[in-house]
Amino acid sequence: MREVVSVAISATLGNLLFGWDSSTIAGGMRYIKEEFHLETNPSLEGLIVSMSFLTGTFATIFAGTISDMFGRRPMLISSSLMFFSSGLVMLWAPNIPMILLSRILNGTGIALTLTSAPLYISEIAPPDIRGLLNTLPQLSCSSGMFLAYVLVFSFSLIDSPNWRTMLGIVSIPSVVYFFLAVFYLPESPPWLVSKGRISEAKKVLQRIRCVEDVSGELALLAEGMNPGGESTTIEEYIVAPASELISNKEVGKDCIKLYGPNQGEVSMIAQQVTGMMSRSMLSMSRQGSTTSHAATNIKDNIVNLFGNVQENSPLIDQSGGISRASPFGTSDNLHAPLLQHQGNSIEKETELVQGNAGDIPNNTDIGGGWKLVYQSIEAITKDGEKKEALQRVYLHANPSASVSKQASFASTSGYDLHADHGGGVGGESFPASALVSHAVLTTKDMKIKPQDIPKRTSWEGLLDPGVKRALVVGIGLQVLQQASGINGIIFYAPQILDRAGVGALLSNFGLSATSSSLLVNMITTFFMLPCIAISMRLMDLAGRRSIMLYTIPILILSLMILILRDLFHLSSILNAAITAICVVTYESVFCMGYGVIPNIICAEIFPTSVRGICMSICSLTFWISSLIITSMFPSLLQLLGLTGVFILFVVGCIVSLIFVYLKVPETKGMPLEVIIEFFAVGSKPHETIA
Repeated sequence: MREVVSVAISATLGNLLFGWDSSTIAGGMRYIKEEFHLETNPSLEGLIVSMSFLTGTFATIFAGTISDMFGRRPMLISSSLMFFSSGLVMLWAPNIPMILLSRILNGTGIALTLTSAPLYISEIAPPDIRGLLNTLPQLSCSSGMFLAYVLVFSFSLIDSPNWRTMLGIVSIPSVVYFFLAVFYLPESPPWLVSKGRISEAKKVLQRIRCVEDVSGELALLAEGMNPGGESTTIEEYIVAPASELISNKEVGKDCIKLYGPNQGEVSMIAQQVTGMMSRSMLSMSRQGSTTSHAATNIKDNIVNLFGNVQENSPLIDQSGGISRASPFGTSDNLHAPLLQHQGNSIEKETELVQGNAGDIPNNTDIGGGWKLVYQSIEAITKDGEKKEALQRVYLHANPSASVSKQASFASTSGYDLHADHGGGVGGESFPASALVSHAVLTTKDMKIKPQDIPKRTSWEGLLDPGVKRALVVGIGLQVLQQASGINGIIFYAPQILDRAGVGALLSNFGLSATSSSLLVNMITTFFMLPCIAISMRLMDLAGRRSIMLYTIPILILSLMILILRDLFHLSSILNAAITAICVVTYESVFCMGYGVIPNIICAEIFPTSVRGICMSICSLTFWISSLIITSMFPSLLQLLGLTGVFILFVVGCIVSLIFVYLKVPETKGMPLEVIIEFFAVGSKPHETIA
């Protein structure tokens, strides 16, 4: 675990450089204006500031496609070179054209970083800490902003600040970033698998997971290259002790034998239930209400599916209950063959196959309480011949929603089903859900080979219904994130605070207007850091969706206070204090939720074959929306006044809250490949999906 955290931290150095640049250019422009007499040429001043955004917008168009073609790691290496070159040019910069060249190089580095870092971290991170690790880029960016403001504020206290040093010093950490990217960061395992480089992917997984047996995750990555879509079915099971079902001769053809930690010992049987049987048995654990069902009906099918998984509810018949217990044992049992080859049976029960390490996985755990297992089926070829084929089964159990209240079998099976951390009640029999579709592997004896991996172009993958649905979520989040007004608040915070008299208030302490403005921005970025730390802690506990649903109302409240304060005649000190508190609260809470989560979700919801290009599309949406909001803000400010602009931002936040509630699923703790499968399943009509 320590290794993957170290790799993720190293990959976020580009975000630190992005945050550093954002702050240094804001402070350095004051001195550039003085040297080159730009007070009378505001358009050129605006071009210098916006050149990084314009370049970043253009570079983002190609970043994802190139990433899918050549890998994630080369993109990180390229971004470090861009930052380094930008700093060198700025250190020299004798004129405006050279400053613009530096900004172009810087914008390219920013685009590569913002596109590649969350994508790379999502692909190397285990499901249970993926949210935490993908919050690191925001922490790194805000840390860079804070450190840069400290530097710029210190420079502002001397008589003749050197803006070239202020802006060019970024080259020093860029060198560290370059060497880490070249000599330390591995390539992403999913990308390696997508290119058929199975042995390399295995070595990387063994390194970052610090375990030898990575067969389960390796098989999962191979399966993730071919989401099931229309071929995927949702099946429900009742899991019960094997001794009861076998003795009562209740084992039918649609069952799965679950093996315990001892080789050859069948501890439990997962019996498939359908139709009225499923509804009557699973309804025993129903805890929903009329109100909750009414709320469910207005949400997207995908939101409901993900919600049921997060609540450990059956995917077909919804029920309550929250539990993080697993019937498959603890980490000590991960190498035990939980599902093994059954051989031929008189009852023709479902045959489950299990190979050796490197074949079909011994380690079936894939994170988040999910197991990847295989069942053999009889398939008919185009020539009408029968042959053996495999289906993959993503199995997820819910031991908290008990069906029968008999004595626990934990003492005989070796599993602790009562390790319930979420308030559920353990029982002897409980429901389980499964996503079943055709496997990439075709026979039980083969290893995962390059020819197993489906070859699809990025543009073909974009036509899949699940990808289209995921793009709606990703693009919607990026547009509405900007509609909430963050760029207007950040870039024009000094003007907002000056109007409220904050600068005049600080000038009483002997600071110049420039130093006062920089000090306020330094304090604001400092308060972002603990908020992001809280977000990191909650990201894999409360979840992405929940954090947004709780933090967006705080953004609305902060903006509403800024609007309502104009209705009252406040003293200058009180007005300045309220404004400063609201601005700091808005920016800090935004970074905690809406600032970081859209990129996390966008890096999770797309298939590996198109993840790069889809991230580019979402990032391009971010850049365009950012440019529109930033460029329109001065005109809106002049037309509507500050209060009118804040009202528009409140409307944007309200629309964002509605969109998140209706369209954005909770993805915490789930393997990327299972997330992709759910988008594929939820994008087709399904009569059993509530």
